[in-house]
Amino acid sequence: MSSWMTPKDFHRIAEGIDRPEDVVVGKDGRIFASDHQCAVAEIHPDGSFTRMGPKGGAPNGLNMDLQGRVLIANFGVYDREEGPLQRFDPATGKHETLVAEVGGKRLTSANYPVLDRAGNIWCANSTHAETWPLALDGRTDGFIFVLRRDGSTAIVAEGLKFPNGMALSADDHWLYCAQTSAADVLRFEILPGGGLGPGERYGPQLGRLLTPVDAEAAASAEHHPEDLGYTDGVGLDVDGNLWVCLPAANKVVAITPSGAVEVVVHDPSGEVVNHPTNVTWGGPDLRDLYIGSIRADYVLKARSPVAGQPHVHQL
Repeated sequence: MSSWMTPKDFHRIAEGIDRPEDVVVGKDGRIFASDHQCAVAEIHPDGSFTRMGPKGGAPNGLNMDLQGRVLIANFGVYDREEGPLQRFDPATGKHETLVAEVGGKRLTSANYPVLDRAGNIWCANSTHAETWPLALDGRTDGFIFVLRRDGSTAIVAEGLKFPNGMALSADDHWLYCAQTSAADVLRFEILPGGGLGPGERYGPQLGRLLTPVDAEAAASAEHHPEDLGYTDGVGLDVDGNLWVCLPAANKVVAITPSGAVEVVVHDPSGEVVNHPTNVTWGGPDLRDLYIGSIRADYVLKARSPVAGQPHVHQL
């Protein structure tokens, strides 16, 4: 199967960054990335970066609100710490916790936040396992919660297999969520009042899963069989293709509106595209493509063959 892009299309930026799991681009063009040494790191036009805010936990998925504040899902379980939903304001340096507990459950592994037009923040909490690799055994302790505009919170989907990256359809009617340890993506209808309908698989299973006995090895393996399907970050482009990162396979694929799966980029060696975890678009035409990673000490940038669907803060 041919790919939309090749590893040679990408170049490294922010070299030396620590665990740059995700990138978010503001409407003003400012670029921020996850960094294990701070709240967020700002990536400058020359490719250098500046760390901002306090160190704590493992900043993971990022997004942005309409005021330009960065929403941070803190995957604290990575360091056996708490994992709340946080917010950092680059203008003032204010760093705050938005949600630490919901529905009587503390957050240990907030993974990815997304903001809708109504002002609701949807976020996944992946697991309550003692260490995150243990959760790759297929356990169903993950959930999605919502922080509504009025400040109320609720768990809106439970029994999930390591819910991870999320994306909203252009009309805010559907919420897509990767299930890492099911090797698939679920789609939920967003209901009036800030709830979700039942989840349904969107597209096919995207690859092989290792046996539970080998699950921890899969998380730290140096060799990455191309057929492994552990799903991570997702993102929609303007044509309605849902891009899905498959870090264990060093691959990004796209589920087309028809349900077909096409390869965006694949780097079996991991020399360039190494454990890709999230895709983000920016630039005036939303064709500057950024790919984060949980293994590489850099962010990848390229020109995308198709523009990204804008997030609310980019409209």
